Amino acid sequence: MVEAIRTLPVSLGSYEPGQEILRDGERPACCLAVVDGWVSRLKFLPGGGRQIIAFHIAGDLPDLQSLHLGVLDHGIAALTPCTVARIPHEALRELSARLPELAAVLWRESMIDAALFRGWLTANGRRSAYGRTAHLLCELSLRQRAVGLSTGRTCPMPLRQTDFADAMGLTSVHIARTLGALRKAGLITLQARTLTIHDWNGLCEAAEFDPAYLHLKSVDR
Repeated sequence: MVEAIRTLPVSLGSYEPGQEILRDGERPACCLAVVDGWVSRLKFLPGGGRQIIAFHIAGDLPDLQSLHLGVLDHGIAALTPCTVARIPHEALRELSARLPELAAVLWRESMIDAALFRGWLTANGRRSAYGRTAHLLCELSLRQRAVGLSTGRTCPMPLRQTDFADAMGLTSVHIARTLGALRKAGLITLQARTLTIHDWNGLCEAAEFDPAYLHLKSVDR
């Protein structure tokens, strides 16, 4: 299957922070795969605000649903300098029809994507600012570890306070205070776009974090 995937026609594009990759309402002819960097899925509100609904890192397929839904119901934008691969829908459908195991992998990817949404919905709807911030840091740490982007308990964390705020429905001021509280508790250090978790168990306890929803097959938690 891996060799067959390598035969797919792919075009690469590079984007700068804040640059739109796809707009809400577009009818894309390709699926995206993040090669490097970070992107977000987001919705812009009529008043000019935004809600970030997902963060994506290298290896993620942020718009896999466009393969079947046609119209994109959210936007995709670069959070950092990033490279994105575009895979034509037609080629991906044809290969999936020939390789049922690939279709199963893509279906599983969609199910995990839905599980992430449920995790975010629960965290943002029922946890305190302290808990939801801790929860997001736990998630992003494990997701990066799963694809080899972290070293021990240290990983890239290029998000700005406004990115955290727009993902969790908080203000930037509230985020600054909450991150400060996590630092003061000795749980994390966040500086120079790098996150170091000093007390993993303590951070998980603060977050009420259960990694089962990530459906990671082999990660040292």
